[in-house]
Amino acid sequence: MRFVDEATIKVMSGKGGNGCASLRREANLPKGGPDGGDGGKGGDLIFRGSSRLMSLYDFRLKRMYAAKNGEQGMGRDRYGKAADDLIVDLPVGTLIYEIIENEDGTVEEKLIADLVEDGTEIIICKGGNGGRGNLHFKSSTNRTPRYAEPGFPGEEKKIRLELKILADVGLLGLPSAGKSTFISKISAARPKIAAYPFTTLVPNLGVIEDEDFNRMVIADIPGLIEGASEGRGLGITFLKHVERNRFLVHILAAEDINRDNPIDGYDMLNQELNEYNAELSNKPQIKVINKIDTLTDEELADIKAKIDASGEEVFFISALRGDGIDELLDRMWKQLAELSE
Repeated sequence: MRFVDEATIKVMSGKGGNGCASLRREANLPKGGPDGGDGGKGGDLIFRGSSRLMSLYDFRLKRMYAAKNGEQGMGRDRYGKAADDLIVDLPVGTLIYEIIENEDGTVEEKLIADLVEDGTEIIICKGGNGGRGNLHFKSSTNRTPRYAEPGFPGEEKKIRLELKILADVGLLGLPSAGKSTFISKISAARPKIAAYPFTTLVPNLGVIEDEDFNRMVIADIPGLIEGASEGRGLGITFLKHVERNRFLVHILAAEDINRDNPIDGYDMLNQELNEYNAELSNKPQIKVINKIDTLTDEELADIKAKIDASGEEVFFISALRGDGIDELLDRMWKQLAELSE
């Protein structure tokens, strides 16, 4: 299934069933009278958050969702059956916007809901009420009313869905920084890994647990480059997913660092985050240098000495060999616990 994080659909609730205009005609009831039942209520259209879904791909294939109409009333005081509600599952983290077309031709969007929890339900379109049967219109001056109410129409809306992945941790870095290798080492996620840029074209999620069964959800955000906030490379397509991460693990490959000032390498992507959304650059970050297996002992010692002098906390790992992974995970669990408090 392809990863899709935006889709536009139409949704409709059900129409209420018509009321019934019926008069009794029975031998033991000489006076007869109205006995038309009410129509049934139309089905509501409901969106529900689901942690089992990871993409809006299905909503690119099917763009119309409609609940069923209520049944019409019948004679002998029989009411029409109400229609079942239509529940449509969406990935957790989906923003739901109503597209409103104004009379002057302008179009605006209104945020209806943000599905941030599994199982959360929201009624998007209410089903129409059923019409009343003619038994409701009997009076002292009209003992045999021959009319009934029609069912009330349902609602129809044009909806834009936007998915922003919910994860505790976002892996941030340049293409080929080793993020995919790292997430494959610590979780069951199996992203595509190869020795060329932009191997990861869609966000990948991994889940890990500690000995107390606490869970940490980690998102491998596709590699970003300079100018990403302006749409270069994969650009803002995936920067929006960083907004939902509680903290970031900023990974820099050993070959990409400035040997004279290793900390400089983190500035470029942080600037892109700031230009896209200033709040992103203020998210807590854990800095990591990956691929230390490509460095000699002397080169690694020189880089560590310069970082120690800067006072920055940086973790050194080799995602390929597993060096430094345990220490980094301990720091990530500690950061998650601090944010949870």
